[in-house]
Amino acid sequence: MTALIEIDGLTKRFGGFTAVDNVSFNVARGEVLGFLGPNGAGKSTTMRMLAGFMTPSAGTARICGHDVQRDSLAARRALGFLPEGAPTYPDMTVEGFLHFVAAVRGYRGGEAADRVAHAIRLTTLAGVRLQPVETLSKGFKRRVGLAQSMLHDPPVLVLDEPTDGLDPNQKHEVRRLIERMAPDKAIVISTHILEEVDAVCTRAIVIARGRIVADATPKELEKRHPSGKLDDVFRLLTVPNKDAA
Repeated sequence: MTALIEIDGLTKRFGGFTAVDNVSFNVARGEVLGFLGPNGAGKSTTMRMLAGFMTPSAGTARICGHDVQRDSLAARRALGFLPEGAPTYPDMTVEGFLHFVAAVRGYRGGEAADRVAHAIRLTTLAGVRLQPVETLSKGFKRRVGLAQSMLHDPPVLVLDEPTDGLDPNQKHEVRRLIERMAPDKAIVISTHILEEVDAVCTRAIVIARGRIVADATPKELEKRHPSGKLDDVFRLLTVPNKDAA
């Protein structure tokens, strides 16, 4: 399978601290990759470098063959990115914000309207489309961020905590949406919610202290602990061994 995401030796240092340390992996069309790790492991920093919002200290990231630093516009055209916090313009209505995103993406007239309407349908935002974003709950704001990431139907989606703040029904809707889109896209979901991996991911990478410590299918990961539970495997892989050294 052709890789739509290629990460090679990606590293990010902040002074003497290495947040991401020589991370490499590819994601092919049809794969939904769960990118797992505890808080501070380097998940969001890796996602920001992949999206071109943060310059790496070393290494490269490519989206559909385009280097995100040297060919950033082409890379971003192929990318839908849901960042942590999903910043928006709070005084805009949901529909107004999505029309703004469509314009930034180069859509005009009827095509822009169609894109916005489709994104609203996909993320079930019709009931709040005329409300200012600042009046929405955390869960609805997250869905607005998800809508903007999918508006241009990109081949690559990078979603940082996509179900953060959603209620159980909303989580179920988003997971089913990801499943429907998966065959035609390469999708990375950065999360610390292990049930997300079981629900939608075909593969999981675990990162701890800036380094990849596992890359396998969820079923393969479960075999790494006698309990067969992902949360036990996660603790085994990410909690430092105090008896070491």
